[in-house]
Amino acid sequence: MTFQAYLDTIKAKTGLGPDDFRRLAGEKGYLTAATRPGDIIAWLQEDYGLGTGHAMAIVSVLGKHEGAGLSAGQKLEAQFTGTKARWRSTFDLLLSTLIEVGGPVSLAPTNSYISLTKPTRTGRAKVAIVAVTGDRMDVGIKLKDAAPTDRFAASGSWNSMVTHRVRLTEPDLIDDELVDWLRRAYAAA
Repeated sequence: MTFQAYLDTIKAKTGLGPDDFRRLAGEKGYLTAATRPGDIIAWLQEDYGLGTGHAMAIVSVLGKHEGAGLSAGQKLEAQFTGTKARWRSTFDLLLSTLIEVGGPVSLAPTNSYISLTKPTRTGRAKVAIVAVTGDRMDVGIKLKDAAPTDRFAASGSWNSMVTHRVRLTEPDLIDDELVDWLRRAYAAA
């Protein structure tokens, strides 16, 4: 199905076009940098009965709003504002450690987390993700064959792009065990 076909189907089902959804999203406060695509998808599914694919088409249409055009550097800096600022040095240490034990790493920040990827022959492969709150820094690790532990829990519904999740509640919790998991994830990617 083409993108236009998605929009045509949405119009037939709801009577609304892209401009209508842009206006409605603005009225609901969904045109800000803090809005996650999942928030918009949930609204469209609940209020208009759209499926995920059709809702994603509207998310794409709404992509030109405050915060959507932020550069990767701006998105990265936004991850460490306010109460989350205390985690910046921990993130920088985690990144430099991963580079030291693994190799080159690229950052792909979104509005809610930062992907850490390594170069491959065919592009890039995800190694880990980092999500920061005021209280903790969650590190998601992609390591398919590793059994979960008390500290390295299965990622579950937290993020399907990684297999494990460790919650750092203190900035100094980057230890040899975490470094070993990251080294193994880098090698496996």
